[in-house]
Amino acid sequence: MSEKILVLHGPNLNLLGVREPSVYGDQTLSQINASLEKIAGNNAVILDIYQSNAESDLIDKVHETLEKNYQFLIINPAALSHTSVALRDAISGVKIPFVEVHLSNIHSREPFRGHSYFSDIAEAVVCGLGDFGYQAALQYAVKHVKRN
Repeated sequence: MSEKILVLHGPNLNLLGVREPSVYGDQTLSQINASLEKIAGNNAVILDIYQSNAESDLIDKVHETLEKNYQFLIINPAALSHTSVALRDAISGVKIPFVEVHLSNIHSREPFRGHSYFSDIAEAVVCGLGDFGYQAALQYAVKHVKRN
């Protein structure tokens, strides 16, 4: 079991299940993570999951993908999607393939949410599927790491 995938959750995702459930759903972050861990276990891949409200912590985790030999990244940059050139540069710098995930459809919300600094460098973008978007992204990541 050498395939390693990292999931990063950005700012405020620790409030899932409480914060605007009509927009983000009623699943908690712990529930989402548990479903991802089950998928990873069923597919014999190592899955590490990390959430932070701090941009610098997320950047540090991206940098760690090199030393910890992750083959794939799933990231929900949350509000940093629309603001963080630094996080984008970190991902570009480590050259790790990734899927960008958003629980809500960012294109049907406030105009500023329609632009992401990550989408154009992502393997894929999943938005508007709620917590299932993470599962879809992980299934894609598993296929990617198993064939490479």
